Amino acid sequence: MRWTLDKIDWDAFDPAKVDPRTLEAVKAAALVEANAPDYVSYLCSVFRDSAEIQEDIRQWGREEAQHGQVLAKWARLADPEFDFDSAFDRFRKIQDIETGAIDSVRGSRAGEMIARCVVESGTSSFYTAIKDATEEPCLRQIATYVAADEFAHYRLFYESFKKYQGELPSVFRRVLIAVSRINEADDDELSGAYYCANYSVTSDVPYVRKTFADAYQKRVLMLYRRQHTDRLVSMVAKAGGLKPQGTLVRMACAVAWRFFAFRQRQLIRTAV
Repeated sequence: MRWTLDKIDWDAFDPAKVDPRTLEAVKAAALVEANAPDYVSYLCSVFRDSAEIQEDIRQWGREEAQHGQVLAKWARLADPEFDFDSAFDRFRKIQDIETGAIDSVRGSRAGEMIARCVVESGTSSFYTAIKDATEEPCLRQIATYVAADEFAHYRLFYESFKKYQGELPSVFRRVLIAVSRINEADDDELSGAYYCANYSVTSDVPYVRKTFADAYQKRVLMLYRRQHTDRLVSMVAKAGGLKPQGTLVRMACAVAWRFFAFRQRQLIRTAV
């Protein structure tokens, strides 16, 4: 492990500098990160031909689980009424991962690694955005460590992808998988995590995927600045087989930032 919870200066926690909207996003992230063991089971099944990659996946899972632990601990400091265990149990009932799958849902092992690169691109940029936005000392330190881990995970999956890239020889197929994984951001994982983390079991508010997907996006997008979207797009583009510094990617960065800014304005008006 690159770090442990003991490395965090918990005594520096300052409740006066906790932003309530960021807290809501962090609570949701804690649930998602803690759900790593199911992904480990699934990925180890997909990459059953490589003991080395399986061990890398298990180590990735241990680090992801630690992210869930550290984010949950910070969230309980910020909100002592946050019941992580109860929220996590409810979340697992909403978010169902097919752990018994033998083959990748992406159609190939190369496609699976590209999808993982896309996820790590998103989490790396997300935690970097938190680090740059928050004034709370503990959360800034946590986000710094976690963002570095997520970038290391991206590199791990990208290097593993190279072993299977013959299964996806064309850039078009790589980009198609990357885009399809981005589109899955509207599935039950993020919206369900936000709902379970921020609405107790006694709440009379029903779970509606679209409502809480928008609510989660609203909290997350407010953290992003241009440098964060540029980083995100460049990392996804590299996984898709494009040159991160190429003209096409620079154009994509500009378009992505305009879209993020548009969604920020839209969600401020419409999301809960």
